[in-house]
Amino acid sequence: MNRPSLVIAVDGPAASGKGTLARRLAAHYGLSYLDTGSLYRATGLAVQLSGGRPNDETAALNAAQVLRPDRYNDEDLRSPGAGEAASQVAAIPAVRSALLEYQRKFAAAPSGAVLDGRDIGTVVCPQADVKLFITAAPETRAQRRHLEHDGRGDELTYADVLADIRRRDERDSGRAVAPLKPAEDAILLDTTELGIEAAFQAALDIVESVLNERGKSA
Repeated sequence: MNRPSLVIAVDGPAASGKGTLARRLAAHYGLSYLDTGSLYRATGLAVQLSGGRPNDETAALNAAQVLRPDRYNDEDLRSPGAGEAASQVAAIPAVRSALLEYQRKFAAAPSGAVLDGRDIGTVVCPQADVKLFITAAPETRAQRRHLEHDGRGDELTYADVLADIRRRDERDSGRAVAPLKPAEDAILLDTTELGIEAAFQAALDIVESVLNERGKSA
């Protein structure tokens, strides 16, 4: 008997651990995974490479409409500049609309999918079977992101990273369309004091609990 479709929405701010947890959950349940932030990073990067400004609505929309996510490697998309550009293009309503269909088609796969981002549970997949909102203290998230930048040789101080985290949180939470916030039925998971394995186990326990309550255990 085939397993019913399973859609898991994983939202949260930058460096909260949502991407790592979403990938682990996708692997555990044998589902496809989409980092929706990479779509915005690729859009912002495309604008920059064409000589435009990420906050230019026309340039950003044009980039989103012809987006080829596979054109960029992970190193390009994880650069500090790509992250800042992503936050800027993500605040443009027309860009969000242009990328929404791509995300919903991905989630509509017969077996389901795991998607992570800022508005998966509220906008992209409001009917998701399970909704997680991953959070952590800004200082902890800055430490994590700073270690990532160090590993790539980026010359950024911890203070720079923390300021960027706070700036992006404010922009993502304050934008008029699809602001960063938990869905009403999302379950919050604070990873401030959790290592990767402990956080994954906590996320897995939440998913299993929700599925068992709904009689849809995978």
